[in-house]
Amino acid sequence: MECLAPVIGETLRLMYVSTFSRVANAIKFKSNVKALNDSIERLTKLKGNMSEDHETLLTKDKPLRLKLMRWQREAEEVISKARLKLEERVSCGMSLRSRMSRKLVKILDEVKMLEKNGIEFVDMLSVESTPERVEHVPGVSVVHQTMASNMLAKIRDGLISDKTQKIGVWGMGGVGKTTLVRTLNNKLREEAATQPFGLVIFVIVSKEFDPKGVQKQIAERLDIDTQMEESEEKLARRIYVVLMKERNFLLILDDVWKPIDLDLLGIPRREENKGSKVILTSRFLEVCRSMRTDLDVRVDCLLEEDAWELFCKNAGDVVRSDHVRPIAKAVSLECGGLPLAIITVGTAMRGKKNVKLWNHVLSKLSKSVPWIKSIEEKVFQPLKLSYDFLEGKAKFCFLLCALFPEDYSIEVTELVRYWMAEGFMEEQGSQEESMNEGIAIVESLKDYCLLEDGARRNTVKMHDVVRDFAIWIMSSSQDDCHSLVMSGTGLQEIRQDKFAPSLWRVSLMNNKLESLPDLAEEYCVKASALLLQGNSLLKEVPIGFLQAFPALRILNLSGTRIKSFPSCSLLRLSSLHSLFLRECFNLVELPSLETLAKLELLDLCGTHIHEFPIGLEELKSFRHLDLSRTLHLESIPARVVSRLSSLETLDMTSSHYRWSVQGETQKGEATVEEIGCLQCLRVLSIRLHSSPFLLNKRNTWIKRLKKFQLVVGSRYILRTRYDKRRLTISHLNVSQVSIGWLLAYTTSLALNHCKGIEAMMKKLVIDNRSFKNLKSLTIENAFINTNSWVEMVSTKTSKQSSDMLDLLPNLEELHLRRVDLETFSELQTHLGLRLETLKIIEITMCRKLRTLLGKRNFLTIPKLEEIEISYCDSLQNLHEALLNHEPFLPNLRVLKLRNLPKLVSICNWGEAWECLEQVEVIHCYQLNCLPISSTCGRIKKIKGELSWWERLEWDDPSALTTVQPFFHPVREVPLLIADAATQML
Repeated sequence: MECLAPVIGETLRLMYVSTFSRVANAIKFKSNVKALNDSIERLTKLKGNMSEDHETLLTKDKPLRLKLMRWQREAEEVISKARLKLEERVSCGMSLRSRMSRKLVKILDEVKMLEKNGIEFVDMLSVESTPERVEHVPGVSVVHQTMASNMLAKIRDGLISDKTQKIGVWGMGGVGKTTLVRTLNNKLREEAATQPFGLVIFVIVSKEFDPKGVQKQIAERLDIDTQMEESEEKLARRIYVVLMKERNFLLILDDVWKPIDLDLLGIPRREENKGSKVILTSRFLEVCRSMRTDLDVRVDCLLEEDAWELFCKNAGDVVRSDHVRPIAKAVSLECGGLPLAIITVGTAMRGKKNVKLWNHVLSKLSKSVPWIKSIEEKVFQPLKLSYDFLEGKAKFCFLLCALFPEDYSIEVTELVRYWMAEGFMEEQGSQEESMNEGIAIVESLKDYCLLEDGARRNTVKMHDVVRDFAIWIMSSSQDDCHSLVMSGTGLQEIRQDKFAPSLWRVSLMNNKLESLPDLAEEYCVKASALLLQGNSLLKEVPIGFLQAFPALRILNLSGTRIKSFPSCSLLRLSSLHSLFLRECFNLVELPSLETLAKLELLDLCGTHIHEFPIGLEELKSFRHLDLSRTLHLESIPARVVSRLSSLETLDMTSSHYRWSVQGETQKGEATVEEIGCLQCLRVLSIRLHSSPFLLNKRNTWIKRLKKFQLVVGSRYILRTRYDKRRLTISHLNVSQVSIGWLLAYTTSLALNHCKGIEAMMKKLVIDNRSFKNLKSLTIENAFINTNSWVEMVSTKTSKQSSDMLDLLPNLEELHLRRVDLETFSELQTHLGLRLETLKIIEITMCRKLRTLLGKRNFLTIPKLEEIEISYCDSLQNLHEALLNHEPFLPNLRVLKLRNLPKLVSICNWGEAWECLEQVEVIHCYQLNCLPISSTCGRIKKIKGELSWWERLEWDDPSALTTVQPFFHPVREVPLLIADAATQML
């Protein structure tokens, strides 16, 4: 018996395992059935979407069509087999369920594999010849918040339902409506293969609803070109035609304040396009009802745990310490779950370790009566806490931001200039120091979530709730904050009773005012700022109106239609610091400004003045003068500019007036020597007559400038990213000037139609000068005989190591236009340019150019990132054949080739540029290969004619599959030769 015991034990174990397995499979039977049903539904939906979305595309590509048909056949077979097995389960007894469950699992794996392959197939077929189905909207996500996830699920159910066409998302300001629909948009983008919409359009509406502005956002998304003069009705018809072609589209309208007639925008009705859906967000349920929404989803504040996690994220690790955590939790609760309040208060308390400070904050929040009385006060009270943490100067700076219209992107430089005019910046320092201080305040306000990044670079804006809060502060206060703010409201007239003696600032900018009321003299005795810019219908500013503001420090009339400025002797604006008359195109004359004793800034950009402003020389504090784009400015009297002893900025970019040296100008006219007398001048932009004497060493005052734009000759300007200190020379024999001393301070040099370039370069090479500051070089319309330099350079370099010779060691941009060169290497080798730092090459209309880099004098350009070559009729290749197999442009990201009829190759066969991201090839009919392999994973965009794309040869066949989704076909037009291009330019 003892011998049988192990055998019996093993037999019992196997019986137990077998029995347990059958029982487990039977238990899993129901879950396997449900999982299989769900997978079949997804696979069926994916199969339908693929057939609809790619039917037209695949008619042009036989291999892809065959692959799709094979996948569809396999999908049909597995769906049929799965459904058959699911039917068999009905008659299946308990004893067979274990075996049936195993078969279901096997079929389920097949379904999942086909679903995975199908999604990958859809991704591979995605093309960008049509607008991207869903565009990413930047911002934070709320997928991990319980309440937000529930609301997202409710909205998505509405999108699926046939009974729901319009969905309203409503809730109080700052509760997270935009964040919610942004998250929805980005989730749909992640699920591009399975989500039901062929196109998702995300539009920001804002409080002051502008139908044309909303239409333009929609049109841009649909790739519809808009014209400024086009009527709303015509644009609506064009939008309607395009959307009617979309079987399924979703329109998301964010921040709707008033009911919108979708017909006026061009949105098809439900009965016309049954696949369309609309989501709108609003603070008011009444707006949703007025727009006849089918489903309204209220966005509630965060649950306590989610609110606490958000608070911790913004307040930092200090709130997790034992002594701070209990109080911090109470402070978080006082924010009422409102995301904007939580973020603002949390950021204000970030890193605060003092428990007494936390207790003080909790006391202020808990005792606040306005917190209970109204919704707006519930929003404003936490914001006021953050506001109270600001220093006095920062408070005033913050409130001034609210003078701009809602959703307005404010230029940081403009904002800081206002702060300087108001006296918030230190007056002892230079403009640069004041600007840096202002930028620091901007960053501080952004850190407190009271400002955020604007729509453009170097701009900021206010969240609409934060702006409402700031206006509430200014309108309810009777101290030095009280302001009248009615900017961007479409105002056509302003009543006299809107003004009061207690006002400190008045903003009526960006309205439709045609006239201004009569006010009693010195009525608004405290007002320091009057902003009237953007009122394009305003033709006159009555003296009586301006006399009501005797204490003005800022007066902005930019963009109005005024023809003249009231007499300053009558105005008596003795405190005026900054006068903005920018783009007042009808302004032709100014009165004497000598009575504006404290004036420091005058902006006359884009005006039609003919003469230099009178009286500025009497102003001892005057610092900044903007005369850019004064296309009718003809004269500047002698001995006026030299008397502007405090002048720091003189901007005459694109002005008609040209400066000359003494003895070469009419008697009584200002000369360049007067500018040299300005000891405080730091920023200068002027146009000069073509005289070699202007560039002589006697003008050493240029060394004092921190920023300059000197245009010698014509008004030729090709902007680059390194224009901080730019010298442009046109139609001048540069061999007659000693330019080396000036290049030592220059960051960007442009030579246009200049003679003597060879002689100038010879001299620089002989002197062995190295210009470390020069980062951009432009040569246009020049004949350069580099052969004449060879002997001289060879002799020079034979006597000293070539390692010591690098004319432009930090050059990053090189632009050549209409330059007679056969190879780019001629410049590189004969001028002693190693180009080790060069990042951008742009070559246009160089008709003799055969190759970019020659074989004999080949030198690598290791850091080159962008190449753009166009209209070079003789160009055959980018480099002659090389023996090595290493990429000669290892870091190239952008390659643009246009109108190069003889271009045959750009690389060795089989060569791959791994860093390549963007390629554009247009009218290069002989180019049949690209340096792209299947490992080039950075490709984002390839543009070119479809005929060229189909003709390309691939050393790596799988590369085509990899990059096909990134190809953008362009319309094929006749080749434009260089001569015709030259005439056009």
